[in-house]
Amino acid sequence: MRRRARMAALAVLLAGGAGLLSATSPPPSAKAPTVPRRIVSINLCADQLVLALADRDQIAGLTKNATDAAMSGEAEKARGIPLLSNSAEQILAIDPDLIVGMPASRSAALRVLPQQDYPLLDLATANTLEEIHASIRATAAAVGHPDRGAALIARMQGELAGLPKPGKGRVAAYYQRRGYMTGTDTLIDELMGRVGLVNLAGKLGKPPLSQLSLEEMVAAQPDFLIVESATDRVTDQGSEMLHHPAIKDIPRISIPQAWTVCGSPAYTDAARSIVAQIARIDGNRS
Repeated sequence: MRRRARMAALAVLLAGGAGLLSATSPPPSAKAPTVPRRIVSINLCADQLVLALADRDQIAGLTKNATDAAMSGEAEKARGIPLLSNSAEQILAIDPDLIVGMPASRSAALRVLPQQDYPLLDLATANTLEEIHASIRATAAAVGHPDRGAALIARMQGELAGLPKPGKGRVAAYYQRRGYMTGTDTLIDELMGRVGLVNLAGKLGKPPLSQLSLEEMVAAQPDFLIVESATDRVTDQGSEMLHHPAIKDIPRISIPQAWTVCGSPAYTDAARSIVAQIARIDGNRS
């Protein structure tokens, strides 16, 4: 009866328009049980934290990209778990006792749900290691396993302990398809600083995301290009420009997008890989 009532309420809300709902819905008031049994994630980055910290049988739904290894560092763990299409109807059918988002405000589905009935963990986007740790702690507590959060953070700290800074102040550009470059106040920028690299975007005064032409990149003469491993070979026009003869001699550091698209435990994999690749490049030069 409770679920039918909710479905009926949803039909009324959808008919009346999301704008009306957002103006009239009361703030969330229900509290999640100590160990929720029907967790729904509505964000790719939240997927990865839930997969890393919750029991598999606690997870009732993830986003449609959760099993995409190019996008998620926890893709293998997600296989077999129901994937959702950001549909309010799907969420209502599950009747979750915890919804996790990062941030939840991006979800169109939530705007038409009776929010007071669904405990919500609204995580902030993580662009630094400390912010990743904060997201891990909050998620671990919400899914009922705070000890796992502490253990995961300790593991990450151990993996980064004593990590050298082989960048030695040299300049790198995180260069993506169609000439997009990642700037300051981003996870990539924080990773660069951790391994001793200077972000070209910062030197040029660029915003967090900008486009830099091949001519501008040649003129800037960075010491390294950091690229997504999916662009290591030409697959279309977007990746073709990264293989232009004008920049082919700039040393490349290649890392999977899945390690950097979200603030997740894969941060340590990215940091250690960058360090190893710089050491290999320097070794080949000597």
